[in-house]
Amino acid sequence: MMRDMLADARTLIECESPSADLAAVARSAEVVARVGTARLGAAPERIVLEGRTHLRWRLGTGPSRVLLLGHHDTVWPVGTLAGHPCTVEDGVLRGPGCFDMKAGLVMAFHAAAGLDGVTLLVTGDEEIGSPSSRGLIEREARAATAALVLEASAGGALKTERKGVSLYEVRVTGRAAHAGLEPDRGVNATLELARQALAVSALADREAGTTVTPTVARAGTTTNTVPAEGAFAVDVRAGTVAEQRRVDRAMRALRPVLPGAGVETTGGPNRPPLEAAASAPLFELLCRIAADRGLPEPTRAAVGGASDGNFTAGVGTPTLDGLGAVGGGAHAADEHVLVEEMPPRTVLLRALAERLLADSLATARPTMS
Repeated sequence: MMRDMLADARTLIECESPSADLAAVARSAEVVARVGTARLGAAPERIVLEGRTHLRWRLGTGPSRVLLLGHHDTVWPVGTLAGHPCTVEDGVLRGPGCFDMKAGLVMAFHAAAGLDGVTLLVTGDEEIGSPSSRGLIEREARAATAALVLEASAGGALKTERKGVSLYEVRVTGRAAHAGLEPDRGVNATLELARQALAVSALADREAGTTVTPTVARAGTTTNTVPAEGAFAVDVRAGTVAEQRRVDRAMRALRPVLPGAGVETTGGPNRPPLEAAASAPLFELLCRIAADRGLPEPTRAAVGGASDGNFTAGVGTPTLDGLGAVGGGAHAADEHVLVEEMPPRTVLLRALAERLLADSLATARPTMS
């Protein structure tokens, strides 16, 4: 198994697939389709949405009950391989996108081979927020009894909680004036922006784990002009739907502080949270399976980063995330995968899928018994 998995991983890694390059994503989809077809014995549907290529396998003849979910796009631009080639040395696989998440796709192909009742969905825009694939993911999740997400894992911990993400832009307007001759005739958008940024930052709740972070900001046009406009971006991470909604209400209630200034807030929730309740039954089932097989007990973690598992959980489908490769360095120069972890994690993934498929109520949520 190991030799085949590494060969497949190399093939996927050596086809670069930055999310923003539609042609590169399309080329990658063809490579992923070829590798997946060889392992699964069936060709995928190619689903092109807004120019982005996604792949869907329906495995077996029975109704689809388990969704395996992954993505083939990466953050690395075309040309990265020239200075950062795919290598395997001392049990470590390296290369752009190896950890996030092409090794996970290989694991999904090997785990799902021969199963009946599985849908394997591989999207091409996860790294930029899944703008075209979100609806597809949510439809597939609603039809499934469980969603198993092949995102990678630092240290091997399953991701049983993920914060929801909201993204905003706060635009402020003022009135221009000469900064040296008559600054008092202006309404300074930079000062309004500063006050709004402080107000937004105060919406964070450390005890609840909610972060509200002003990020990129701009204001003004020239150094001798009172700024007439400005804007800043806001990144919000919240562990519960209630917290996500609280912040959203507060963001939309922002009002100007300076007389004559204006404030407009756009954006909103981008991904719902993956709350613990959505993953707990599946994680407990996986722990029992590992114990039955004499394998180490799985570990779990709550993380601030989001994935497409947020979408599957958001529609009410039990979701377990972080089932992919073990390693580290996502989006960084030291991205890597621990080779020895790939086969046992694949075996455990297959056992979990088999247990879910064996549930006696094929069209209901799994009993996890």
